[in-house]
Amino acid sequence: MLAVAAAAPVGALAQADSPGPALIAATQQPSLAESLARAQSYEHGEGLPQDQRLAAAMYCEAAVAGSREAAFRLGWMYANGRGVAHDDGTAVALFQLAASEGDAFSKTVLQRLPGTPGMLPDCMRPVAPPESQVAEAPDAGPDPFADLPPWKRKIADLVAQLAPSYGIEPRLALAVIAVESNFDAFARSVKDAQGLMQLLPETAQRFKVRNAFDMRDNVRGGLAYLRWLLAYYRGEVPLAAAAYNAGEKAVDRYGGVPPYRETRDYVRRVVKLFRSDYHPYDPKLVAPSVVAEQVDGASK
Repeated sequence: MLAVAAAAPVGALAQADSPGPALIAATQQPSLAESLARAQSYEHGEGLPQDQRLAAAMYCEAAVAGSREAAFRLGWMYANGRGVAHDDGTAVALFQLAASEGDAFSKTVLQRLPGTPGMLPDCMRPVAPPESQVAEAPDAGPDPFADLPPWKRKIADLVAQLAPSYGIEPRLALAVIAVESNFDAFARSVKDAQGLMQLLPETAQRFKVRNAFDMRDNVRGGLAYLRWLLAYYRGEVPLAAAAYNAGEKAVDRYGGVPPYRETRDYVRRVVKLFRSDYHPYDPKLVAPSVVAEQVDGASK
């Protein structure tokens, strides 16, 4: 099973096609701007010995931390085979990531570098922890759903009533509701996600929700979507949660939990509340995602 994880450390990048052993001291955590400046120094040999493999590793860490400039610079290295193996697909994926965050240079480069985006570097994709960590996670701690105030308890009772008919454990639906809306039946996001389970209009239409602000109708739609996502990702809760937040296309495109800070935080919170990274699913509901097949194959 796939566990929620931060991006792979620098050393993980070296295991595939790019930069070598981790040379960044874990005890020193420079600011993002300092890391970028140091990576550029290593890339061009300005003030430091030129080491393009290390520069790529540092760019990758900065990109995971949210730097669109780092994503652009790493894409440029992949496009030119500098410090990493030349890979136009990875370069396009990195440029698209930077462009989605508003990087003007990446938008310009994408006009001149057409092509199908490939996979992001390994260091930007989620990695499975050692088996010992899987056995211990997630931490139990106090149950946040054990002593709900009356108005939240009413919603929890509704979820407990409806969830079994969708094959969903009530706790997973409650985890999504807690993170999505904090039990606010009239919540509305800037992207027009609505109600308890924050259904976008297209998602509500997809699952035949007539009134997203009606608690019962909203929960039914959210449960139907969760059932579909769990089948599509073969019970992998981190992938299903990531898709609930960022969409299936983003998860499939990045081969796992996308490197968006919001989505990674969302997945972490949902899994922590649900207390498992796996949920039973109906394999007959939908053909599996390629990502789910890769995860399943890696676990065998």
